Amino acid sequence: MDRVIFRPGAYTLCALAVAALAGCGGGGGGSSSNSVVQSGSAAAPTITGTPPTTATAGQAYSFTPSASGPSGTTLSFSIKNMPSWATFSIATGALTGTPSSSNVGAFSGIVISVSDGQQSASLAGFNIQVASSGSGPPPPPPTSSVTLSWTVPTTNTNGTPLTDLAGFTINYGTSPDAMSETVTVASASTTVYTVSGLASGTWYFTITAYSSVGTQSTPSNVVSTIT
Repeated sequence: MDRVIFRPGAYTLCALAVAALAGCGGGGGGSSSNSVVQSGSAAAPTITGTPPTTATAGQAYSFTPSASGPSGTTLSFSIKNMPSWATFSIATGALTGTPSSSNVGAFSGIVISVSDGQQSASLAGFNIQVASSGSGPPPPPPTSSVTLSWTVPTTNTNGTPLTDLAGFTINYGTSPDAMSETVTVASASTTVYTVSGLASGTWYFTITAYSSVGTQSTPSNVVSTIT
């Protein structure tokens, strides 16, 4: 067939910005003291220290108690209710870790103990409140959509009826000389199509009709919009 006539001036454009919202929340917390709780006789090991009771998502947390025991004994440490984001050393009693934004909230009832194998002592239980860092990964850049509309051609360039129209090809890009992005609309009756995911800037569009045997029209006039 001959090339299809594309009706000039038949295009309208509109842009819709798409925004994303995100949010987060936290829980309550508590405080603790550095009181020492011992069991056994006066020869029991001792443990002291004031653990930080706050942490920030994305930042390292660290606490190591001080402990001593009778001469010639080997001390080992244990912990109850360790936060899920932390690690603990049974050799030093160090509680360390870096909470993430998903850990915002309170971690309660943490107890660190020391033992010489016979007797033990514990710090008073404490809480750690993990706060949001106030910042996170940058949000994705805003994107927009552009809706194109056109008139379906009905005649060939020689004036004969167009009977084998198969669909349209939309070409677009950020330069009228480099419209490398392509969308195929495989319907002869479609007259509206929305191109989405467009970054901010000026975008240019043109449309070509194609027939069932693969012949194409000349491209339509170029239209543009700012997103």
